[in-house]
Amino acid sequence: MKEIRQPRIVIIGGGTGLPVLLRGLKKYPVDITAIVTVADDGGSSGRLRDDLHIPPPGDVRNVLAALSDVEPLIEEMFQHRFKTTNELSGHSLGNLILAAMTSITGNFVHAIQEMSKVLNVHGKVLPAANQSVILHAELEDGTFVSGESKIPFSGKKIKKVFLTPNRIDALPESILEIKQADLIIIGPGSLYTSILPNLLVPELGKAVCQANAKKVYICNLMTQAGETLEYTASDHVKAIYDHMQCRFIDIILVNNRPIPKEIQQRYQKEFAEPVYLDVPILQKLGIELLQDEIVSLHDGAIRHDTKKVAGILYSLLINETK
Repeated sequence: MKEIRQPRIVIIGGGTGLPVLLRGLKKYPVDITAIVTVADDGGSSGRLRDDLHIPPPGDVRNVLAALSDVEPLIEEMFQHRFKTTNELSGHSLGNLILAAMTSITGNFVHAIQEMSKVLNVHGKVLPAANQSVILHAELEDGTFVSGESKIPFSGKKIKKVFLTPNRIDALPESILEIKQADLIIIGPGSLYTSILPNLLVPELGKAVCQANAKKVYICNLMTQAGETLEYTASDHVKAIYDHMQCRFIDIILVNNRPIPKEIQQRYQKEFAEPVYLDVPILQKLGIELLQDEIVSLHDGAIRHDTKKVAGILYSLLINETK
């Protein structure tokens, strides 16, 4: 009997947004590939990156945990962060395990593959590159900031971001997955420090532009001080296009559930506000607008509703593979 192929979905991002989405999506019968940024240089990841000269493991660790199917205590152990007064302070156990596995196998990608087996991960987790990259930002006043963790704190508007070293090779497996995808998802996540560092890997960005699959951009719910202050939905899209030199987004998924005023007031301290939906400009960009109540409000925090978003994406995926 011929085995029925599961529909293939590729999700590109990083930070806290990607794991939230993946926890919902892994419950569906889909072939998931998560492509994760390796530009992080803060906290435990940054220390391991500098000390051991390996790609930062933090974002990859969170994605592995989100896609894992193990006892809750095992996942909690993998995500455990040490609170001591010695060199272990601030390190998560998962980061240390990934660093150790990289040392044993001699390859960061192999380390991820081995950890995927241990954690019984649903799908594939691939770094945007099998090497450390440094994210730089050129600000509107002509000055520059280097380091993903430092960029949001410059206090100035970002003109563009770029990566070093000059040569950064995408994984052949990532390119193949993008070419074979039935649906490609961009985001959610910080625009300049979680999403663009993936797309700026030259071969990877080119593959996304050229892929036959429909591309969906999951717009952020709130603006972000230091990155997207006062950005509308179309401003997010334009920033991606300005960096990519191609217009590739077919659908933008946005929230249309009003954010309660009392919660908005809490976010004002962070200079964050709901992303304004400027429909006419999005339509001029030729993007299909998909609106729904995709926000989750829990303990005063605003997050994407993982179940709702996953359901919407699965419906899109099924329509694409009919």
